[in-house]
Amino acid sequence: MGIGHSVDTPIRMAPLGITSVISLVDDFLLEKLREYYCAQNDLPYSKLSRTEEDGRARRITAYLDVVRTLVHKKMEAIRKQPFFETNEKQTYFTLLPDSSPLKQDYLKLQAMPEGPERDALADELSSKMKPGSIDVNIMVKLDRIHYDEFGNPIGDDFTDAKAALRGFANSQLHSGIVLSAGMNRRLFSYIEKFKCFYRDACGDIEKKIILKVSDFRSALVQSKLLAKRGLEVSEYRVESGLNCGGHAFPSQGQIIPWILKEFKEKWSQLTDELQPFIQEHYRKENPGACVDALVLSPRLTVQGGIGTNGEHRRLMEEFGADRTGWGSPFLLVPEVTNVDDTTRELLKNAKEDDVYLSDISPINVPFNTVRGTGSERWTQQRVTDKKFGSPCPKGFAVTNTEFTERPICVASQQYQRAKLNDIDNMPIRNAEKDRLRQEVIIKTCICDHLGNGILIKLGLINESNAPQAICPGPNIAWFDRIYSLEEMVKHIYGLCPSLVPAHRPHMFAKEIEMNVDYFETLTKKSGRDARDAESLLEFKINLENGMEYCLEIAKKKPFPQENLESIVPCVQKQRLRLNSIHSAYLAQLAACCESTTIQ
Repeated sequence: MGIGHSVDTPIRMAPLGITSVISLVDDFLLEKLREYYCAQNDLPYSKLSRTEEDGRARRITAYLDVVRTLVHKKMEAIRKQPFFETNEKQTYFTLLPDSSPLKQDYLKLQAMPEGPERDALADELSSKMKPGSIDVNIMVKLDRIHYDEFGNPIGDDFTDAKAALRGFANSQLHSGIVLSAGMNRRLFSYIEKFKCFYRDACGDIEKKIILKVSDFRSALVQSKLLAKRGLEVSEYRVESGLNCGGHAFPSQGQIIPWILKEFKEKWSQLTDELQPFIQEHYRKENPGACVDALVLSPRLTVQGGIGTNGEHRRLMEEFGADRTGWGSPFLLVPEVTNVDDTTRELLKNAKEDDVYLSDISPINVPFNTVRGTGSERWTQQRVTDKKFGSPCPKGFAVTNTEFTERPICVASQQYQRAKLNDIDNMPIRNAEKDRLRQEVIIKTCICDHLGNGILIKLGLINESNAPQAICPGPNIAWFDRIYSLEEMVKHIYGLCPSLVPAHRPHMFAKEIEMNVDYFETLTKKSGRDARDAESLLEFKINLENGMEYCLEIAKKKPFPQENLESIVPCVQKQRLRLNSIHSAYLAQLAACCESTTIQ
């Protein structure tokens, strides 16, 4: 849900047993929130400034430790609350799924008469109450190098991703780190330095590794690299490449049901093939460890575009997912996320056409967003005023060296001024210049803007000085009001009438449509050589295979609140579109080749 909107969610949700994830991109935002929450809870606070030695890692550690302190304090207070009253203890047990053994014992308790037996069960239940995990996330490709006052790199261990990992490793958390947005071999090597990612004498792992992936091959390649270092993956978090919030990482036309089918068929490769590497590592590094009995048992979780209990059950019961992840709908649940009122209203009223895959991200990866944000208005005003680009106050996305020796951000004033001047001097037609200019000025300072919503909501900054960005998935269009936590949880478990209309297209249908849209975009941006044509054909074939598989699923009995009927007409329509787009591309390719030959 972006850099800021769920960054303090664990403080409120973990004591209720709900797991959530803190983004570690913006350590300056974390420092502001640490100051805020220390003041709110009478905790000691000492500022860690921008110039502090190893400041990024230390700011992250300090914030995570404050979150842990607050969660454990609140958890203990909830444990001490009485049963049989309306309080947070009741909420804790009510929010558990009916399949939970703890929930079953709680329901048993409710039906018991007063007496020693009931008191004993009450004490047992209280002792078994555990907070949700306070997980963290690193976008591994955001790995900026830092420099000293003389312009010299200060060392490989101080890049953004490694400092974030170190900050988490040095914290008091016993939780998981989600590694997302690709693979970073240097970061994988760096993990080896921290014992907390390995099994201890009791076989427990203090800090677990979670891989967020969008296809099976990526999961296998990354987990093998880790396994050769003795590192286990505790969870494979499979996310839809396009039908998700934030940055989108399309999987060359592979859609989520096809990807999950491959995970189900090849799951043993993620355990049997990796276990010998891990065992060998422990034998070398810790000869006394008993590793022969080691059994890998990672979780499979799925997220991206899930909107009904029926879809949740499809992923769990047909594809073997252990859990599903829900993000965007919780942007409309004030108990869970901190979103400023203006942006929350925008999300509440957003329709399908308002939520779109944009080119605004400076890391040049498609980015899901919604029309009309404060960030969008701010950027448009800068263009109108001829003040192109952002001052780049944080610099997390500095990657470009086209005009400078040290990387700068393509959304920055420095880059955009240089690039626009470069375009002005190009010997090309004005129409082409306009197209190139638009590609430059559309880039937005999401590094800074994604953190503004929470600061506005907490009263730490004025909305007039803080443009807000937000990055919901397309699914948000079907949720049209403010919801309570209890409402949303009951919706997920199918314990209430659906919060979305029955005609909402199935998540698989939406993903097919989005992939065809993306294929059309690729054909427009594609070059005219054989390699591009091959890649597009591979995309098309993968998508066609996924469509065929979805037709098989559509023949099955739907779960309650699952609109399988929407899949068949979607496939019929999108298959025609796909063939038409590809035919038009081939015709243009042939015409281009013929023109080149004639010349």
